Amino acid sequence: MGNTNENYMASEAKFAKIRKRRRGTDVLFRNLFRIAGVIAAMMVILIIIFVTSRGVRPFLGSAEERVDLKYFLTGSRWRADQGIYGLGFVIINTLIVSVTGGLLALPLAILSAVLITRIAKGKLSIFLTTIVETLAAIPSVVYGVFAAGKITILVRDLANLFGISTYGGNSSLAVILLLAIMTYPTMTTLAVSGIRAVPKELDSASLALGATPTQTSFKVIVPAARSSIATGFTLGLGRAFGEATAVSMIAGNALAGPSWNPFDITRTLTSTMLTGLHETSGIDYEIRFSVGVVLMIVIVSMNLLVHAAKRRLEKKGGAVS
Repeated sequence: MGNTNENYMASEAKFAKIRKRRRGTDVLFRNLFRIAGVIAAMMVILIIIFVTSRGVRPFLGSAEERVDLKYFLTGSRWRADQGIYGLGFVIINTLIVSVTGGLLALPLAILSAVLITRIAKGKLSIFLTTIVETLAAIPSVVYGVFAAGKITILVRDLANLFGISTYGGNSSLAVILLLAIMTYPTMTTLAVSGIRAVPKELDSASLALGATPTQTSFKVIVPAARSSIATGFTLGLGRAFGEATAVSMIAGNALAGPSWNPFDITRTLTSTMLTGLHETSGIDYEIRFSVGVVLMIVIVSMNLLVHAAKRRLEKKGGAVS
């Protein structure tokens, strides 16, 4: 009996040490994660402070150099060589090409996600997933070169069919097609994750009630994954709004607008910031930070709108996030 008690006490002491060591490890990693989160938040805050502090300078200078804030936000001309900085039409152009590109990519992303998760099996599903992930990893400049060499030619030929003259294919339509291609992988990846997270019981119940696999996919599974699909759309829009290099190569940088004709050249917030950035100074340099502030506001506003729409959809029925 004595030996049994001693063995029990020794085991308890051993397990106590193990639990203590595990608790120490848990505390260490929790603190590391907290520190990482604080650093990430601080980086975002510092970026906002830096861009905003530089972005307000053009509106606080002397009367001769000060930029009129009202015209900056509502103006329809951008002529840096003449000191005219009207960003209103650029904001509209950015919303047109980004949202249209995202809406064009969304149904393709959903169909691709259904194909990967519901139709393709085994190695084919893995192969298609790899292709989507590869598209997401392609650098922006490569997309830009592809768009300049192929998409612009496609747009130019399409315009010629209607007897419309274009600037070598550089146009709003070319930017829309480019952004649709660039946002497609992000939306598809999130849609795939959402569909795979849907409980199998929903699938089995739908089939048991007599629905076909196609009806089950589009009337049960996809609606149940709408939260993840909406998140993918939000992230895709974020990339569309923030894309600069590729867009600058085919936008054409219109000097006035808005560009309602899809075959006309356009100008976006990011292309305005990027074009001639290293060849300028003074007020023309500082005003690009002002454009950056507007861009951040536009992105946050669109994210809030998408999240509001997502919450309304979730109230209508359960959704898998």
